Amino acid sequence: MPVLDDDGRLIPDSFAIALYLEEAYPERPSLFNGEGGKALSRMVEGYSQMIVHPAIMRIALLDIHAILDEGDKAYFRQSREARLGKSFDVIAAGSEAEKAAFGAKLEPLRHMLKFQPFIGGETPLFADYIVFGALQWLRVCAGLAMLAADDPVIAWFERCLDLHESRGRTVTAA
Repeated sequence: MPVLDDDGRLIPDSFAIALYLEEAYPERPSLFNGEGGKALSRMVEGYSQMIVHPAIMRIALLDIHAILDEGDKAYFRQSREARLGKSFDVIAAGSEAEKAAFGAKLEPLRHMLKFQPFIGGETPLFADYIVFGALQWLRVCAGLAMLAADDPVIAWFERCLDLHESRGRTVTAA
């Protein structure tokens, strides 16, 4: 779970951090552009946490495990097997099928990108960063090879990687 330390004030949780930043720094570009953006971001957060994150976990589980320090591997395996209710072997056996099905889980995003370059419209909002964060996690741990190079989601993801002086690109991909 991310935690923001803003001059000694600790704010846990990504959404709470975004709300805090919006209020504490009104002179900065808005993360929401009003109440509609907050509502949109809540819906996108639910989509990401209920559809995208579980798929990524099943796709990247073994990749994540492989890059952990030896001391963390046993805890990771035990806690993820308990959370997912399956052994690593069973999850690994379903990884290829999950990769094949992953593109369909992004269809709502793909549909929206027919009309605008970002979830937020012409410019990104917090809703973009929610899904971008999930796909960045996948890119770093297991790669995005399951998505076609000409997929509109990849084009959107590339635009997100270019934001903020291309800081997203500074993280090495799998």
